[in-house]
Amino acid sequence: MDRSGLNPHEPHIARMYDYYLGGKDHYPADAEAAEKVLQALPEVRLAAQANRGFIHRATRYLAREAGVTQFLDIGTGIPTVPNLHQVAQEEAPESRVVYVDNDPIVLAHARALMVGTAEGRTDYIQADATRPEEILAAARRTLDFDEPIALSLIALLNFVPSAYEITETLMAAVVPGSYLVMTHLTADFDPEGIAATVKVYEERGMYCHPRNRAEIAAFFDGMEISEPGVVPIHRWRPPIEPAKSMDAKVPGYAAIGRKS
Repeated sequence: MDRSGLNPHEPHIARMYDYYLGGKDHYPADAEAAEKVLQALPEVRLAAQANRGFIHRATRYLAREAGVTQFLDIGTGIPTVPNLHQVAQEEAPESRVVYVDNDPIVLAHARALMVGTAEGRTDYIQADATRPEEILAAARRTLDFDEPIALSLIALLNFVPSAYEITETLMAAVVPGSYLVMTHLTADFDPEGIAATVKVYEERGMYCHPRNRAEIAAFFDGMEISEPGVVPIHRWRPPIEPAKSMDAKVPGYAAIGRKS
């Protein structure tokens, strides 16, 4: 392990995700683990792309229709264009965005996450999702917690122990009118493929816990869930209705909920 905290000999979720998306910011250990997942679940690249598409659609909806101009994105991953702040600031130039990740490679790319509009602000926090209080304290440098904030947890909570408690802590800190935005891995569509995928992560020391639709909906208890509800990721307000055959290929749900 080097002084940056990065161990190139152990796979990391953010770098494996980069591999799924066809990026170049990963090590052989990440590629080896990602290839094992691809053997178990060949459609994982489609799922990664579906997550990116959802981020863009959700951010446009929140900035354009819901009037949200503050975003806290936890589990950011290695930047891909357009990033969340670019989408948000295209709709509302004054938008403020805080990114959070615990991978030093993401920190190395943080400069790309800092370039935004003159009217808006962006910031990057290197922190672990399992320490929500630290994230909230650091996010206050940039975000106004007296105004609504969109909490973005994309493809994160299935990799985090105590996910319900962490989400509850984060949502308790934001005012009514704030939003929870998330996607989450599920075994509802391909139980065998997801079981084999979980095994790949766990054998390499990474936590992975898929949930069914009802368990994912439970994250939004007490919130007003935006239409179309808790749906397969690619079916959340797509520009073109996807083919029915896609449902078995994207093993995850997406939803947005408004805190009342």
